[in-house]
Amino acid sequence: MPDATKTSAAPESAEEAKAASAKGTNSPVKELAKPRSLLQDAVRDLVRRPLFLIPSGIILVLVAMAAFPSLFASADPQLCELGRSLQKPSADAWFGYDARGCDVYARTIYGTRTSITVGVLATLGSALIALVFGLVAGFYGKWIDAIISRGIDIVMGIPFLVGAIVILNSFRDDDGFRIGGIWGVLTALTVLGWMSMARIMRSTAMQTKQSDYVTAARSLGASTGRLMFRHVLPNALTPLIVLATISLGVIISAEATLSFLGVGIQEPTISWGVMINQSLGRIRESLHPLLFPAGFVSITVLAFIMLGDAVRDALDPKLR
Repeated sequence: MPDATKTSAAPESAEEAKAASAKGTNSPVKELAKPRSLLQDAVRDLVRRPLFLIPSGIILVLVAMAAFPSLFASADPQLCELGRSLQKPSADAWFGYDARGCDVYARTIYGTRTSITVGVLATLGSALIALVFGLVAGFYGKWIDAIISRGIDIVMGIPFLVGAIVILNSFRDDDGFRIGGIWGVLTALTVLGWMSMARIMRSTAMQTKQSDYVTAARSLGASTGRLMFRHVLPNALTPLIVLATISLGVIISAEATLSFLGVGIQEPTISWGVMINQSLGRIRESLHPLLFPAGFVSITVLAFIMLGDAVRDALDPKLR
């Protein structure tokens, strides 16, 4: 007589056997064995790094200040009263007042929008130029690479401050009044800020086009456009992203430097560089109008550099 226990444990039909098989394919063991992509590994690694989380938090706060400054400062940044000139930080004005009696805290918060906007737009413009020239030079090589590389060398030979002053002075009318405003500063920073990224993109594209998968795609008859944009570009983009992240902080510092020198952004536009420039005349009497905007510039630059280092470590398998 057959064993009743074994009979009841066996599947009663083909449908039950199929359901049991399908259930087995969704087991936790097989789900854990599924390989992750490089991007998934990078994200998983980044969210565990304090070197990434701390600067990311700082940058998110700065972006929120730039987008919604009224949420962080209720005072009018353009309201200035000489009667409260150079008053020290207090409960009414956390950063005190400058020489004109303006609230330093409110002006610092509202200046975040200008500095972050200029930094982001100039970095995007520089990265786009670098991507085009670097990818074309690295992919085609030969005389095209020679022409683009010599052009990069020529532009890099121009001193940054001299080149920026020349470009910004071109944004003046016949009476000597500055025209263009922020757009003049954006143009100067974009024109002078793409060369290093282009060199990185060029060298990475040259290495990537020699990879086995690119050679295999070429042997299968892939077109030049497909090779460049589907195979070389996605795999050569990581160093550019890392360098652009670091360069964003450097460009914000450059904007503050130009405004500090008086050739960048001008009043009534508020930026950290403008505030630093205005505080120099009374620096011996009071330091707080200088320290707070300068501190914001330093923290912002440091945050973007730390973020770039963390992204580089996560995206480069050799550094793990």
